[in-house]
Amino acid sequence: MTSELIIDVQPQEVTIALLEDQKLVEFQKEGQDSKYSVGNIYAGKVKKIMPALNACFIDVGHEREAFLHYQDLSPQFSSLKKYVKQVVSDRKKLAPMSKAANVADLPKEGSIQDVLEKDQEVIVQITKEPINTKGPRLSGEISFAGRFLVLIPFTDKVSVSSKIKSKEERARLKQLIQSIKPRNFGVIVRTVAEGKRAAELNNELSFLVENWNDSIKKLQKADKMPALIHEETGRTVSMLRDLFNPSYEHIYINSEDVYKEVKKYVSLIAPERENIVKLYTGNVPIFDNFNVTKQIKSGMGRTISYKHGAYLIIEHTEALHVVDVNSGNRSRGLDSQEDNAFEVNMGAAEELARQLRLRDMGGIIVVDFIDMDTAEHRQKLYEHMTELMKNDRAKHCILPLSKFGLMQITRQRVRPAMDVHVEETCPTCFGKGTIKPSILFTDTLESKIDYLVNNLGTKKFKLYVHPYVAAYINQGLVSLNLKWQMKYGFGLKIVPSQALGFLQYTFKDNKGNEINMTEEIETK
Repeated sequence: MTSELIIDVQPQEVTIALLEDQKLVEFQKEGQDSKYSVGNIYAGKVKKIMPALNACFIDVGHEREAFLHYQDLSPQFSSLKKYVKQVVSDRKKLAPMSKAANVADLPKEGSIQDVLEKDQEVIVQITKEPINTKGPRLSGEISFAGRFLVLIPFTDKVSVSSKIKSKEERARLKQLIQSIKPRNFGVIVRTVAEGKRAAELNNELSFLVENWNDSIKKLQKADKMPALIHEETGRTVSMLRDLFNPSYEHIYINSEDVYKEVKKYVSLIAPERENIVKLYTGNVPIFDNFNVTKQIKSGMGRTISYKHGAYLIIEHTEALHVVDVNSGNRSRGLDSQEDNAFEVNMGAAEELARQLRLRDMGGIIVVDFIDMDTAEHRQKLYEHMTELMKNDRAKHCILPLSKFGLMQITRQRVRPAMDVHVEETCPTCFGKGTIKPSILFTDTLESKIDYLVNNLGTKKFKLYVHPYVAAYINQGLVSLNLKWQMKYGFGLKIVPSQALGFLQYTFKDNKGNEINMTEEIETK
């Protein structure tokens, strides 16, 4: 299996698509100004203590207060709390971590009232982004994740991933980290650290310690609370950190700045794979070029078709996600209804496993498979689903089929599910049902170009239109595009985009910023 990462960088957002054997399996979209990412560390202020919940609400700057439960406080939270108080009280001199005093660990079954009080300043880390009406979920255990290691302040413990089976390698890594880590820091050694040289691990450990020091300096200089003291790496780099593996054949990026950032990161963690990072400079939008747009539109709607006419219907609610399996107009070439239901369900399991990763669906997922009478078929379906979900990085639990043919799945939920609406209000009629005559569409485009060039003085810009419209504009030796360029200048470029409707268009300046030239009055 080969993997490719396609990164589309736009002024407002960054979108990342992971392809496995040319098939879209993961899709993440994040605004350029997005806040409250998982991993961000804040200096917050306790607003409410809730003894009945054994939890508290903390102000981290979100419109809704963030939630922190007692069970999410680390055993070393008292040591962290004491150090924070020391740092905040002295703005001139920073207390070194090596001399920080350790306090007794918190009891497992304790009360939040004994640890925190109203208006107290604390350091917390985002573990779940705001979802719907809920604010962020917090943890009192601060950690800094790297490619090979995870750094945890105020504990001297060194742990090695259980997925590293070799006793000799586990002992080597543990002894190595014990010898190089600073005092008052604990380390978790990740699976990918297996076989790595001491220099590589030492470089990353130094980098993570520096992140902690920078965070404490920001805390010391913070004028008011809440304050962001450590921002997780961008979505691109953080996804690479968690997903990067030797099977990546290419990483394509359409932004030179992000290209340099990613190339630098890959050169640090895998110098021999640096050449897989490539800057995309084609005229066609990057997602159109790699067939991502089509896969998004066909795979992110309410109804998902798969083998031989069968399809899934996916509904999202506040409490859970519901998936219904339908055989549709599938031709029944098998001998019995039971065999037909089994084959449809097995295909549905494959598509469902992809959809869970693709949409990043979390929480409770209930799947209504087609009823099967044979216990052997039900068991095979359960085992097949379990096997398919092995590649899913999110923690999950799958229960066998119930008497009603329902399968229940729980999947780790750290951010809102990726729900891309492929059914949209018509961009040319704005839902009114009437548009200008299509034959006048190119006249409308020319009038917009004329206004941009002669009234706004814009000399270089791109016009994005549907591929069929672009083909019409570019047809012939003396094409409409050539006539426009002769009349308005050669700074005009026509770009076909699969993301647009037939009579939809978008103007963008030389920096990729959209120029709003669409008016609803056009449709009247």
